[in-house]
Amino acid sequence: MKKYWIALVAVIVIGGVGACYYFNSDQSGSGDQAASATSTAEFPQPAPQPQNPINAGFPFQDTSVLKPPGGAKVAIYEFEDMECPACAHAFPIVHAAAEYYKIPLVRRDYPWPFHTWSFDAAVTARYIQDNISAKLADTFRGDIFANQQAIASKDDLTRFTAKWFKSHGRTEPFVIDAGGNCKAEVESDRALGDRVGVKSTPCIFVVTQTRWVAVPYSDIGRLDRYIDDAIAPTAASAAPSEPTANDLLLRPTPARS
Repeated sequence: MKKYWIALVAVIVIGGVGACYYFNSDQSGSGDQAASATSTAEFPQPAPQPQNPINAGFPFQDTSVLKPPGGAKVAIYEFEDMECPACAHAFPIVHAAAEYYKIPLVRRDYPWPFHTWSFDAAVTARYIQDNISAKLADTFRGDIFANQQAIASKDDLTRFTAKWFKSHGRTEPFVIDAGGNCKAEVESDRALGDRVGVKSTPCIFVVTQTRWVAVPYSDIGRLDRYIDDAIAPTAASAAPSEPTANDLLLRPTPARS
């Protein structure tokens, strides 16, 4: 009888210990889950970054403007700053490519606010473009880039511009862009660059009517390959297809004389 009561007490004690262990384990697990949920809520995981496929936008924003002008299948589209050394380096490369491939160059001014004189230079270039000729404005831009290191201030730019007008047989107005139209054009270009999401200059794209490809400055020496890749699909779609066997069979037989 004594052995019976000892066995019964042992069973009760073991059962109680097991129940307590289970209860504590369950509460601990619930606490871990709650803590995990709280941690996730307080520190949300970052969303996965999208890839950078053609025309997806990222890392750019509104790319709807990146198209050739009307009638052109392929073009170079560039945002530039006239005080930017990298833009000076890219200038002859971009122009040589546009001339070689006979494609338009769509240029947009993007003078950085931290540059001293680039905005004024862009306004002068627009004045020449709007009031004299686009070709001479392009010459002015090229001459600015070629002499960029000698222009350290707005006063330097003023002196350079005066000499430039005189050397090209033109009379410099007392006040360039007195009406502010050219300034508005440059500001419009810069606002457009902000819409696109320009992060550095030169910001160069090769564009068709259906796609665009950004050309990194580090790859500017391979600009021709970007243009070749853009031209290939448009040339293939425009080229007449080779006649197939069915075409030859369906072609009417010429009458014998």
